[in-house]
Amino acid sequence: MHDDRQLIEGRVSRILRERIRPAVHGTAVPLEVRVWHAPGEPVPPGEAVAQEYTPASVGDAWGPPWGTSWFEFTGTVPAEWSDRTVEAVVDLGFTGDGPGFTAEGLVYRPDGTAVKGLHPRNHWVAIDDRVRDGDRVRFFVEAAANPVIAGPVTPLGDKATAGDAPLYRLARADLAVFDTPVWELLQDVEVLDELMRELPLDQPRRWEILRRLGEAMDVLDLTDVSGSAARVREVLAPALAAPAAASAHRLSAIGHAHIDSAWLWPLRETVRKVARTASNVVNLMDDHPEFKFAMSQAQQLAWIQEHRPDVFARVKEKIADGRFIPVGGMWVESDTNMPGSEAMARQFVHGKRYFLEQFGIETREVWLPDSFGYSAALPQLVALSGSTWFLTQKISWSATNPFPHHTFWWEGIDGTRVFTHFPPIDTYNAEFTGRQLAHAVANFRDKGAATRSLVPFGHGDGGGGPTREMLARAARLRNLEGSPRVEIEAPEEFFAAAHQENPEAPVWVGELYLELHRGTYTSQARTKQGNRRSEHLLREAELWAATAAVHTGYEYPYDALDRLWKTVLLHQFHDILPGSSIAWVHQEAARTYAAVAEELTGIVESAQRALAGEGDRTLVFNAAPHARSGIAAGAAGERVPAGEPVVVTDDAEGAWTIDNGLVRVVVDARGLVVSVVDLRDGREAVPPGEVVNLLQIHPDLPNYWDAWDVDSFYRNRVTDLVDVEAIGLDYVSHDKVTLGVERRFGASTVTQTITLSAGSDRVDFTTEVDWHETETILKAAFPLDVRAETSASEIQFGHLHRPTHTNTSWEAAKFEICAHRFVHVAEPGWGAAVVNDSNYGHDVTRTVRADGGTTTTVRLSLLRAPRFPDPVADQGVHRFGYGLVPGADIPAAVRHGHWINLPERRLRGAGPVAPLVTVDDARVVASAVKLSDDGAGDVVVRLYEAAGGRAETAVRLGVPVASAHVTDLLERPVEDGELEVTDDAVTLRLRPFQITTVRFRRA
Repeated sequence: MHDDRQLIEGRVSRILRERIRPAVHGTAVPLEVRVWHAPGEPVPPGEAVAQEYTPASVGDAWGPPWGTSWFEFTGTVPAEWSDRTVEAVVDLGFTGDGPGFTAEGLVYRPDGTAVKGLHPRNHWVAIDDRVRDGDRVRFFVEAAANPVIAGPVTPLGDKATAGDAPLYRLARADLAVFDTPVWELLQDVEVLDELMRELPLDQPRRWEILRRLGEAMDVLDLTDVSGSAARVREVLAPALAAPAAASAHRLSAIGHAHIDSAWLWPLRETVRKVARTASNVVNLMDDHPEFKFAMSQAQQLAWIQEHRPDVFARVKEKIADGRFIPVGGMWVESDTNMPGSEAMARQFVHGKRYFLEQFGIETREVWLPDSFGYSAALPQLVALSGSTWFLTQKISWSATNPFPHHTFWWEGIDGTRVFTHFPPIDTYNAEFTGRQLAHAVANFRDKGAATRSLVPFGHGDGGGGPTREMLARAARLRNLEGSPRVEIEAPEEFFAAAHQENPEAPVWVGELYLELHRGTYTSQARTKQGNRRSEHLLREAELWAATAAVHTGYEYPYDALDRLWKTVLLHQFHDILPGSSIAWVHQEAARTYAAVAEELTGIVESAQRALAGEGDRTLVFNAAPHARSGIAAGAAGERVPAGEPVVVTDDAEGAWTIDNGLVRVVVDARGLVVSVVDLRDGREAVPPGEVVNLLQIHPDLPNYWDAWDVDSFYRNRVTDLVDVEAIGLDYVSHDKVTLGVERRFGASTVTQTITLSAGSDRVDFTTEVDWHETETILKAAFPLDVRAETSASEIQFGHLHRPTHTNTSWEAAKFEICAHRFVHVAEPGWGAAVVNDSNYGHDVTRTVRADGGTTTTVRLSLLRAPRFPDPVADQGVHRFGYGLVPGADIPAAVRHGHWINLPERRLRGAGPVAPLVTVDDARVVASAVKLSDDGAGDVVVRLYEAAGGRAETAVRLGVPVASAHVTDLLERPVEDGELEVTDDAVTLRLRPFQITTVRFRRA
């Protein structure tokens, strides 16, 4: 019997491949072809179809990398095809790399309106269900010559180096009869064959299907597949009619097309990818009323709205029907590790508002299948955005520890919980193969308590989404013995049922750390710096523009700020900000960030000029949320003298000592910091024999995914950069002393400054690197004489504690971590913080010294040099600012983190500027001060408790207040959210890390 099984399986495979599939479009005649090659960037369809086209043929080469060719196809339906279903079949020369990663096409009518996409597994274009003799066929295809980006090194990701040799050859252009009985037979055989192969050998159902398939192949006439298809289907019908067991797992299937907003293609190509996919989806819905499709990322729908209004109109119709379903509630599927507090909030604000304004839909599920780990701040933000559920998939990629649940409550740093699902099918591009379905059932980790999971199905990344074949499979799998039950339904239907079934699901507390792709915290430093700088400029622009609008009548730049926020949010997409896209994407991002900085700086300066008035006093503007230099948060005034002068001395051995009465720093003749003393309690921060601000390099060649990964073995080999080229004093004054150090290593140079300022308890380091290494990681190490059992890393709206030990595999896997503006380590009574202005990657380790003491080392990851997908990633000049704050507690770390990212600005003017908003508890941070987005002129303040404890604070507005309400992130009043106003102030009581948004209506 075993030999019979293998014979039948082999027979079925060959007949499917060589007889049944080719017979679906077995009768065909060629189309006539003409072509127009666009000379540069893509042009609008109306312009393209009006061009002069030249004759072309199947086999012709087309498409230099990133080029566009427009094909015109014409033909006449043969007389003998009357009353038959006719389709055009077009193969642009698709490679074997799968949908989304090769040439792509969008079919247009002669009037320039879109029809559907063409992709490697979706070659057909419907002509008519019943054609007549002599019907004339004419359509156009916009063909994109997207290159296949493959490692380990390729020049194709940069248009300047990609070359101009054609990449593709037109492979097929036919009119063909679509043989419906053969196509239906193909679906029957594939579903049964794949199911059979996944069933256990000792299960009778497997042998029953095998017998039916063998009998069916006997009935099939290999010389007349079409004529015998109906008889073969009759043989298979009993096997397809057997119902699923009552206990069968239930799969809620939703059509989907995960589309990276940029990755191995630039943003402009994603604009076309989403148009192709949306066209496919609405086209498919016309023929399949049961089909439902979920699309995330408001930005992508906005692109369709702007660039393909005809497609958007059809999408909007299907949304109104409830079948095309916006999900996610975010502007893009962003990275969630690195976006700052306000940026993460604004992802929800702009995403949900777009869906509300365009479609009247309040999205309830947050949809992030592919981001590289999930911040512990997210549950609270999900709830405050008016959402209820969270979905992810990427945690299945973790390389060390399998995640223990698929349906669970996720608890964030403030205690908020959100009902979360992680599809056990382990893909967001499901095709309903037997292997995928069997994996979903076997892999589901909540058996007993739950019986259902979600399946997003469809080709992603420009692959066109679901296909008619997938819908045919779903129909056959709806109630089939041996298979889980498959039901196409909206995500909201799944989540509601899953929640009802398992309300006491297990709880996971803290971040969802992805045990992979840790290099994304560091790759493409310019992109990360552009993001950090943009976030803080947006804070400044909103703060000063709102203050000026209220105090002086300055015109608040609503439209500009809205546009700039959306630009920054787009670039937080999970393959842009993490640094895992091609060179084109990051070069374009650098230009975009420069333009954003210029425009925001202009807004800041114009608002400050309006506030400063005419005068010759030097005013210092403090945009940070805490007072400094004697100037209140959000205010401007004359700087208060800083205290004791900074004193510098040197000794006979070439060492320098810099002292400001708060901190004493000793730098040896090699330019290495050998001592940092917190003079307030006489505590030495540097362990015996160690140095801080030690630059170190490691080889960095991960096993896979160059730009994405840092593997733990990189630490096995390290080189300390201690040789010095030059050292000397760069600046000496009462207020500040700066020591300069220059080093060379490999093909690179580094220039550092070490600065101590009067009145400051922070030692500042500026590192400028002319970086020309490859497959190398550069770190800055701060070994500290403190026994810290955990490190505290700033995340959005708070901080996260992570163990510094490696007792378990879960802890050992976090050998590289993400932090925002600070990492803090402490033992009872004393701690220290390392703060930065543009870095995210860190590692924190502990060692026990020979003297019995413990050293806790905090290292910043400054630069990497991966070669794929961008072979010149991070090459060139970079500048980083970071600092050490000895004796810091968490509130001090929070303050210094803001100060280093929000430098003071100076402007001559008439006098002091009062703050628009005052917060009287230093543990409560105002993350945003702005005017309401609806243009009503109300003042909106978002605050959070930053120290991890409870706080009570008065929040006072600098102008008369008529009323105040607590709102959600979208500035909508929450139930029972009216606040009592006394003397233009409200009192807030906050739990640890609680976020509160207050909307003040001015009197």
